[in-house]
Amino acid sequence: MADAFQNTVRAFIAENFLFRADADVANNQSLLETGVIDSTGVLELIAFLEQTYGITVADEEIVPENLDSIDNMTHYLSTKLAAA
Repeated sequence: MADAFQNTVRAFIAENFLFRADADVANNQSLLETGVIDSTGVLELIAFLEQTYGITVADEEIVPENLDSIDNMTHYLSTKLAAA
């Protein structure tokens, strides 16, 4: 399941923030620190995750530990969906 999360999130980031599907983003790369996304991008990413996975990202969950890298998002989604 983790691979599916990684592939889906990576494709969204590549197409919406890097503007090409073949862009390379490392799983552990900080998306904010490297300038891949900004604060508006975080909101777009949250909307994508909520729509794609049928979850609600609470305000207190909007932290780098959950959303700053593909690895972090994969862990967050796995935990969030397991709790649902």
